[in-house]
Amino acid sequence: MRTELVSEPGDPDRPNEDFASVGLPASGQGGALVVLDGVTPPRTGTGCLHSVPWFTARLGGALTELTVSLPDVPLTEVLAEAISRTAESHAGSCDLSHPRTPQATVVLARWSPASVDYLVLSDSVLLAESPAGAVTPLLDERLSLLPRSALATDALVDATVRNKEGGFFTAAADPSVAARAVTGSLPRGQVRALLALTDGAARWVERFAQGDWSDCLALVRKEGPQALVDRVRDLERNGAEGTVPGRGKRHDDATAVFVEL
Repeated sequence: MRTELVSEPGDPDRPNEDFASVGLPASGQGGALVVLDGVTPPRTGTGCLHSVPWFTARLGGALTELTVSLPDVPLTEVLAEAISRTAESHAGSCDLSHPRTPQATVVLARWSPASVDYLVLSDSVLLAESPAGAVTPLLDERLSLLPRSALATDALVDATVRNKEGGFFTAAADPSVAARAVTGSLPRGQVRALLALTDGAARWVERFAQGDWSDCLALVRKEGPQALVDRVRDLERNGAEGTVPGRGKRHDDATAVFVEL
């Protein structure tokens, strides 16, 4: 099995809000990956005493433990339990009802000799490659399908579409959001590799249109995830406008996890 992971902050002077891990059980049978993209809070505050990296470290740590230690529990239940644990750790000190309480996008994948189970919540990306080389994107597209007008300001997003029906969902303090995730299972024999990306790395495809998802996975397979992030940074530094000009930060945290099963 080959596993490679890279995670870089968008700004070296700010903490990385992403989280990534690969868990391999002691039995040697199967494994799991976890990728979170922490949502950068507005300057107006979050109602929480803790930072986004604090939140993603705790949620990601819980997910890493649970995906490996509970191999027969559905991933929606794993996510719900991890959200509950994390919420309990700061419910006494923080306002978890605040719309910007620390939160994150989620990608989970767990494989066994029989199957590959997956869960995607919000705009991070999971790619599955077949033994023949076909790449299937496993995506939660709700955020990308919203009109730009619905995302005009933080206040509008929080009031109308964040964690609301008709909008999009992230993992914050409500465990019921786990049921909103995109989930599924693939036969193990139909998957030879997985690639999980936060949107800071996925912008090579989604923003800068340097290739499609198959090209992206082929690049990572040949040169490794660091090469993908390096190319994104070059495009950002050179002022490439991309296909969606002005969307998101100029430099975002970028994480890529590649697993060859």
